[in-house]
Amino acid sequence: MILNNLLNNRIVSFFLTIACILFSSAVYGQRFANLDSLKLDSIRISHHKFINNVFQEAINSIKRSSDTSNDIYQNGKSEDPYLPYQGKIIRHINVESLDFARSFSDTSKRINTFIANVANATHTTTRNFVIRNNLFIYENTPLNAYRVADNERYLRTLDYIHDARIIVKEIPDNPDSIDILVITKDFYTISADGASNGFNHIQGRLVDANLAGMGQRVEVTGLYDYNRHPEWGFGALYRKNNIGRSFISATVGYSTMLINPYTREENSTEYVSFDRPLVSPYSHFAGGLTLSHNAGYNSYNIIPVQNVFIYKYNLYDGWIGYNLGINKLSANNGTIRDRKFLSFRYYNYHFTDVPAQVENNFDPIYNDKQAVLAQFTLFRQDYYKTQYIYGFGTTEDLPYGYNIALTTGWYKQLNLERPYIGVHTQNYIATNQGDFIQLFSRIGGYDYKGELQDLNFMFGTEIFSRLFFWNATKIRQYIFASYSGIYNSITSQPLRIDNQYGIREFLSDSVYGNRRLNLQLETEFYLKYKILGFQFAPFPYVDLALIKPSNAGPFEYQLYSGIGGGIRARNENLVFETIELRFFFYPVAPNDMRGFKVILNANIRYRYTSNYVTAPDVVQLNVSQ
Repeated sequence: MILNNLLNNRIVSFFLTIACILFSSAVYGQRFANLDSLKLDSIRISHHKFINNVFQEAINSIKRSSDTSNDIYQNGKSEDPYLPYQGKIIRHINVESLDFARSFSDTSKRINTFIANVANATHTTTRNFVIRNNLFIYENTPLNAYRVADNERYLRTLDYIHDARIIVKEIPDNPDSIDILVITKDFYTISADGASNGFNHIQGRLVDANLAGMGQRVEVTGLYDYNRHPEWGFGALYRKNNIGRSFISATVGYSTMLINPYTREENSTEYVSFDRPLVSPYSHFAGGLTLSHNAGYNSYNIIPVQNVFIYKYNLYDGWIGYNLGINKLSANNGTIRDRKFLSFRYYNYHFTDVPAQVENNFDPIYNDKQAVLAQFTLFRQDYYKTQYIYGFGTTEDLPYGYNIALTTGWYKQLNLERPYIGVHTQNYIATNQGDFIQLFSRIGGYDYKGELQDLNFMFGTEIFSRLFFWNATKIRQYIFASYSGIYNSITSQPLRIDNQYGIREFLSDSVYGNRRLNLQLETEFYLKYKILGFQFAPFPYVDLALIKPSNAGPFEYQLYSGIGGGIRARNENLVFETIELRFFFYPVAPNDMRGFKVILNANIRYRYTSNYVTAPDVVQLNVSQ
């Protein structure tokens, strides 16, 4: 019977969880239902002389306000500010890079505190040529409003850029031409973190995400553990963004202390990778290449050794794709946004040493795997510029449109060779009131001698509600729900809930099955008032997950839950990004996870990420795609 495990000692925890759901739903559905009449007003870029206040001239979006608040935030289609200038000739493109201490709302102001001054001595502002290399709009060409909007959004995806604006300036006595000003603001890109369990375990990391202001990321990690052999662990990474204006980024990495995401044991890796995203719907190519050697050892001398997976494998993974008919579509004033993208991928996981626990048995992680896949993608994806999704007023880009990807090919695991077919759909909806909704589905499987095997499927939705105003407080509701299943499993990895499709920070890997239903609710309260310069955003949350073990009856699901909350804080007068304190409590969970947990994260840089296309792949149900 469904949830029969709750009828005894878990009944109190069950009702506690339901109470949290009702609280979160009430905040969203009742208290603010009377605010549906919020209106949307549009503004255009000012045509007068450029002034210091970038916000007033360059917000370039739609303002939205309520009768209960005079506060204003961006919420508009990213191309709208540029449509009045469609087809005009770009005469000059000027670039201005602001350091982290400058205020983006008023460039005449800068943070002038002791901490900021010390940090400024170690920070190099992104060099103008680096910003220019990341532009795909050019002088002496007609302005395409969608391409300009794409470029502004792309600049904000760079991990060393905090925010970006592209401003169009009219030219007196020359109505057919315009000038463009590109303004970017840096992150303070040097960060450090660490953890310690007494003197027996000390771990640290040092990162510079923009070395010398040239789009280079350098990362060094270190570990000392008395119980480890060897006692010291080390890792290093170097990444160069956009080599030679090709939009190809290269990464070289090495680590003796990388955590295996499947077994949570340490392993070593050395790798090199190249990546070229489809930076715009007007780009022709996208692709990537990864070469790596990986190994797992018994670094902590665990006995019995059967509890440790010891292995070595090499990975060869490459893909390339082409935007079909892009020249014809671009010639049509660039207003046709529907795209067709064809891509191919080959990857090979080759184990030179297989764990003794696996040998020649099917295992979703430690088997040799090869695949040749082709993917045909239909997509149309544009963006809204908005705020208060993850950050404190920072510009954030959320997509609207659709993406349909059909994948087929050949897949080999151990000695089992099968043809594969799958489809992945996404529908992004942005309402006029400011709600953002994603509906997605994934389904794929294999044919073996006329039998359907390893049919994996997932259906779900992700929702960011419109921004509500309660006096001076801004409120947004987050909802995520998904249902996943595996039919006729032969080689598939079981469904787990220790991932984004289960319960946040759930650390037990002993819960798995072949059906999974999850629900996540979180309500963000962005407070207007500051304390000692800090802005605060408290949030309650609740996670629920139902999972059916593979050997259970069709309705014998088990319920697990996590409830809690926390607070995020940010101070613009300090150089650090968001600080988050989050509380976790698992009222329905395995015995080794009972009780409270507290996590403090510093220098968090929240961003909503999305891509036009991704590498062809088989359906994955425990990791994001």
